[in-house]
Amino acid sequence: MSATLVHGQGTRVGFYATTCPRAASIVSSTVAKHFRSNRAIAPALLRMHFHDCFVRGCDASVLIDGSNTEKTAPPNLGLRGYEVIDDAKTQLEAACPGIVSCADILALAARDSVVLTGGRSWLVPTGRRDGRVSLASETTDLPGFTESIDSQKQKFSAKGLNTQDLVVLVGGQTIGTTACQFFSYRLYNFNGTASSDPSINASFLPQLQALCPQNGDGTKRVPFDTGSENRFDVSFFANLRNGRGILESDQKLWTDASTRAIVQRFLGITGLAAFNVEFGRSMVKMSNTGVKTGTDGEIRKICSAINS
Repeated sequence: MSATLVHGQGTRVGFYATTCPRAASIVSSTVAKHFRSNRAIAPALLRMHFHDCFVRGCDASVLIDGSNTEKTAPPNLGLRGYEVIDDAKTQLEAACPGIVSCADILALAARDSVVLTGGRSWLVPTGRRDGRVSLASETTDLPGFTESIDSQKQKFSAKGLNTQDLVVLVGGQTIGTTACQFFSYRLYNFNGTASSDPSINASFLPQLQALCPQNGDGTKRVPFDTGSENRFDVSFFANLRNGRGILESDQKLWTDASTRAIVQRFLGITGLAAFNVEFGRSMVKMSNTGVKTGTDGEIRKICSAINS
C-alpha cells in the first residue's frame, strides 16, 4: 500500500493504535454479528457510508436525528443499519470513552461489509471527527437514479472523484437491493411512450415486470445484481453489458462510451481482481472527502445526537 493510499487530509491508518487499539476489531465483530442474522446489513452499511460522504463529507451527519436532517430527505429514507452503528458505538464508548468517532465507525463498517460478502479488504485511514450540522436540503449532492453520466461525473468530480471512481463505486451495488419505485417507470410507458426503456434486455423485461407490476407496491425490494446480490463480485458489470441494469443511471454506464470502457475492464476473472483493488482505492479516496480532523467537529457520545 502506498503512502498516498493510506494517508489523506489528516486521517491515517492506525490512528487509534494507542488510544483505542481494539476499535477496528470491535466494529468488525459487531458488523459480523448483525450480518449473521441479516445479510442485507452489508449493502446497507456500504450505502450509508456513501450517502454520508457525499453530503458535507464523511462526518456522520447522515446519522443525526431531527426534523429536516439528512435522514429525513427522500434519498435517505431507505437507509438501513443505524442499529449496527449504535451497537458498535455503545461498545466503543464502554471500552474507550470519547475516543472513536461515528464517522470512523461508518468507514470501518463499510469495509467490513465488503469483506463479509466476499470482497477484498483494504486499509482504512481513521481520525475523522463528527460534524454538527445535518440538512435535508443538501442531499441534492447525491447522484440520482435518472441522472445522465455527465451529471453523475460532475457530482463525483465535486468530491474529488474521477470517472473511474464513479464506475467503481457504483459497482458496489453488486450487493444489495433497490425499491420498485426507483425503476418501474422504465418498464411501462417510458418517457411518455407506450413501451419500455429500450436499453432493457427484451428477455429480462418480463422478469422485472413480474417483480414490479404496473401500479404495484413501490416499496418492494429487488436485487441490483440478479442472482448474485449477496456476493461482492463483478456480475453487476456483466449485467450492464447484457442490458440487465436495474436503475436507469446504472445502465447508462454501459450506454455511454466514456464509462463503457471502464466497465469492460472489470468483466471476467481478471476484471474481478482489478475491481477489488480499485474498489479499495476509490473507497479510501471517497472516505477522505471533506473530513473533519484535529480540532474540527466533535466525537459524538451518541451517533444520532450532537453533543450538548
